Amino acid sequence: QVQLVQSGGGSVQVGGSLNLSCAASGSTFSNYAMGWFRQAPGKEREFVGTISWSGSSAYYADSVKGRFTISRDNAKNTVSLQMNSLKPEDTAVYFCAAGKLGGSRGGLYDYWGQGTQVTVSS
Repeated sequence: QVQLVQSGGGSVQVGGSLNLSCAASGSTFSNYAMGWFRQAPGKEREFVGTISWSGSSAYYADSVKGRFTISRDNAKNTVSLQMNSLKPEDTAVYFCAAGKLGGSRGGLYDYWGQGTQVTVSS
């Protein structure tokens, strides 16, 4: 079992930056790949990015590539999503997730954070 608690988020203007954090407890954090997803009102959940268990590799959705960065600290059991050059279309509830395999499909993740709102205004 892994418990994920998210922090960060909020409101920012176009072009601004935000950092989301996700703190894990329970099972061994370094056993899991970590992913970030988002869901905008009236839309399906969307993959944002994922990072391997070691942190050595990460990949991102095309919509955020070059603007968002995922990092993790296995000593602190945390994963972060740094979001730069934010756009109105980035407005959504963001979720962190933990899974043994990782990947871009939500079904590959077993544990989910509670979600945090990010609002980008023009």
